Amino acid sequence: MINIDAHNHVQGKSIYLDDIPELQGTLYALPFDAKVAHAKIKSIDWTAALNRNGIVTILGAKDIPGENQIGGILPDEPLFAEGEVHFRGQVIALIIGTSEHHCRQAAKLIQVVYEELPIITDARIAQAQNKLIMPPRSFTLGSTSETWSQCEHVFEGRTDVNGQEHLYIETQGAYARPKEDGSIIVSSSTQGPTAVQRMVARVLGIPMHKIEIDTVRLGGGFGGKEAQATPWAVMAAWASHLLHKPVKMAMHRMDDMRMTGKRHPYSADFKIGLSKDLKILAYEVTHYQNAGAAADLSPAVMERTLFHSTNAYFIPNVFAKAFSCKTNLPPNTAFRGFGGPQGKFVIEAAIVKAAESLGISPAVIQKNNLVVDGDELSYGQILQQTNAHPTWDLCMKDYQYEAQKERIETFNASNSRYKKGLAVQPICFGISFTNTMMNHARALVHIYQDGSVVVSTGAVEMGQGVNTKLLQIVTETFGIAASKVRIESTNTLRVANTSPTAASAGADLNGKALQMACTALLERLKAVAQKEHNATEIQIIEEQIIADAKTTEMTWTDLIMKAFTLRVALSENSHYATPTIHYDKTKEKGHPFAYHVYGTALIEVTVDCLKGTYDFDSVNIVHDFGQSMNPTIDNGQIEGGVVQGIGWMTLEEIIYNEQGRLVSNALSTYKVPDIYSVPKQINITHLETEGHELAIKKSKAVGEPPLMYGLGAYFAIRNAVKAFNPTADLAVNAPYTPEKVLMDLYKTS
Repeated sequence: MINIDAHNHVQGKSIYLDDIPELQGTLYALPFDAKVAHAKIKSIDWTAALNRNGIVTILGAKDIPGENQIGGILPDEPLFAEGEVHFRGQVIALIIGTSEHHCRQAAKLIQVVYEELPIITDARIAQAQNKLIMPPRSFTLGSTSETWSQCEHVFEGRTDVNGQEHLYIETQGAYARPKEDGSIIVSSSTQGPTAVQRMVARVLGIPMHKIEIDTVRLGGGFGGKEAQATPWAVMAAWASHLLHKPVKMAMHRMDDMRMTGKRHPYSADFKIGLSKDLKILAYEVTHYQNAGAAADLSPAVMERTLFHSTNAYFIPNVFAKAFSCKTNLPPNTAFRGFGGPQGKFVIEAAIVKAAESLGISPAVIQKNNLVVDGDELSYGQILQQTNAHPTWDLCMKDYQYEAQKERIETFNASNSRYKKGLAVQPICFGISFTNTMMNHARALVHIYQDGSVVVSTGAVEMGQGVNTKLLQIVTETFGIAASKVRIESTNTLRVANTSPTAASAGADLNGKALQMACTALLERLKAVAQKEHNATEIQIIEEQIIADAKTTEMTWTDLIMKAFTLRVALSENSHYATPTIHYDKTKEKGHPFAYHVYGTALIEVTVDCLKGTYDFDSVNIVHDFGQSMNPTIDNGQIEGGVVQGIGWMTLEEIIYNEQGRLVSNALSTYKVPDIYSVPKQINITHLETEGHELAIKKSKAVGEPPLMYGLGAYFAIRNAVKAFNPTADLAVNAPYTPEKVLMDLYKTS
């Protein structure tokens, strides 16, 4: 089944937030934000702005009817700055006018007097001053302190990896309209409709049942709309509730980039010890997470970093510690991988450090330490159904690793200006929300008298194809045509208390709930057909009723009408909660993931040693899809994830100056991969496996894992640089931009 949105997308018919027809009398909201990173607000005067033509009102913290608080995990993030600002871009006031132009003109007239305070933008400096979002956490397995003396080789080092701008095509936004009895409907570009509903209720001081959040689809999210879609929806809802008018807010790209958080930058120190036969015996790592000015989702992101600190390797003695550091930057947030890529980057850097020091290929150490069934991870989960070795072995065989390596060595020996680099990147990524209570979902299914079906779940479609997979579940369960099924928008009145569509769990959780609902309905319908045909076994194939292996004259539509006349329930609401998972934070042990996804990639790059530029020749992947429900959609996720990961590792450099101002604040200064910088080839092989029973139809989650293949891009470039400048002592500092590559090519030891 092709992506069900594809035709409307290419014809421009798909409805996004800014496409919703505006009601007569719609007003427009514009946030007014701080122009300093840390200061006390001595005074603010918006009299002149308020008197400007087209301005309806200007709202501040003192006007909030409920709580001035939108913190999800920790209550440390005010909707509006109150007395003090903690980052450039923090909202101070909300301007409401008859047009966005009027609001922008009015914003120029607002006068704010600040008393500036010291600014911290570096996580290590924040940690040294004990400015933390929360107490540090650590995972322990075995005893590293008792193991170092047993190691034949011990290496230490430091890594730094920058953040990443989500750059969803559709910017943040919301459109709120008042309903009768003081209730509100808000169309929000959010991955978490229930989170928006909860925060609107908190800020407005009204019950959640008076707030309806509706999301048709997003023009991209990547985690950036899990928590950070909330403030804009709250502001629009508040203004609409106060003024009894529709209120719309659709962010300008540069406003969005300036005011929202990114993927977390990390700095880390590591120590790795190996035996004589290159088994990793001990590993210590300390992560310094740059959380920004408030928690947002940083505690959960930091937790997943710890969960993935050893990537696809078994290490019997581990000590991993992480600090969530409070700085004067916009609160950083979820981004595809959710802290996992940062943790994996460090262990890969440690392996490369060891390999370079020993004069061997990192692949030797990588392969020698891949996880197998029965291995215990640092957080206590015992691995089962591991596919690290099968993906590695098939990748080496199918893509002729040894021949590729030999070809590259020959090329490098005969070329002085161009050098090639090759890296192997295995991955192991856990699937589930690490907060156990979030691993649940519901589905509501109605079958109408004419046999048509409408489905509501908590899943948000954002280009990843989840609606297509949901449609497949319905058609395959009922045995009916796709034309008979409609997937509704995500709406908090139809499906309540949803978890966000995130953590690669959207299809698993919502799909399982939908499968349960459809199965329950199917059993009722089969009972009707059994009685009607005096049969023991009923099948529905291509909308035809098969009784005891014989085709009857009854169709799906006939069966539905018969069930209706017999007063059989044709609606079902099902609830699914992931079994087996649990985690005890007091012990930092448990079984937090339903299953793990594995894979191995070979990344080849050619570096122009005169310019410092590079081209990715190929990315060859063997991936553990389980039993893929939709190979076309899943392959698309792999391709997109790989390119996004490569972009993070190479081109995408977020720069704040010492005053906390975003310098890379537009597409002229922040570079993402375009058609000329993506790999010339991306080849994907599906590992043949049985899949996992906790994956929907044994089709494993595929949203986040492929981004981690992009880590290998960094080390492939590094290998090419080393081929040109073998004696250089290279730092590990991502992204590896052409400027950094050029400097390393001519760096002296």
